[in-house]
Amino acid sequence: MPLTIGWRDVLLRLAFAVAAAALIGWDRGEHGKTAGLRTNLLVGLAAALATIEVNLLLETRNKPPDSFIQLDLMRLPLGILSGMGFIGAGAIIRRGDMAVGVTTAATLWFVTVIGMCFGAGSIGLGVAGTALGFAVLHAVKQLELNLPADHRATVEVTVEGDPPVKNVLSDGRYKAIERGGAVNQEGDGRRQLRFDVRWRAPAGELGPLTFLDRLAATPGVVKFTWRIGAP
Repeated sequence: MPLTIGWRDVLLRLAFAVAAAALIGWDRGEHGKTAGLRTNLLVGLAAALATIEVNLLLETRNKPPDSFIQLDLMRLPLGILSGMGFIGAGAIIRRGDMAVGVTTAATLWFVTVIGMCFGAGSIGLGVAGTALGFAVLHAVKQLELNLPADHRATVEVTVEGDPPVKNVLSDGRYKAIERGGAVNQEGDGRRQLRFDVRWRAPAGELGPLTFLDRLAATPGVVKFTWRIGAP
């Protein structure tokens, strides 16, 4: 980071920061994410402006030799990153046993760092970081969707008699675990059972839920409901 910069350097840094943030923001907005073009632009631009301000305050002319110690300008970038932690936390929503918005929060933090790189004049580092980040959001996403992952579903079954529900839900691919005991419903002889069903499939798909077809065809099963995730 040079001690003195002119308006040409300032405008160049801002232009790169805006372009990088716009690229990431456009990609996120196109895929319907909460933090889209405007959010990423504001985050990247704010980080670049704050870092440029740090650079401007580094001017040492007409200041005592220990001016760096007195100013302690590095607190500003650290404050930026700490503040982004709060914004990122607000983008994360928990639904059951799943957390939604983690990638959005990470993207905002990443755009902040990219903006700081350009604001500090590290153009090459900022360009390389933007290219790698864009590749992660695209190429690695496709790889991640094809990797095997654990899936869970909660199945609630109302039965008459004693049908082998657990055996029906379990096979070579699926594993069913009964949760709690049976619950009688209004003395009509029916019972309600709850199962936790687990299986592995590519992260981007649930796979054919064949256990639901088998359950629907099982004598003694009155009705059932199911939902993805743990209760």
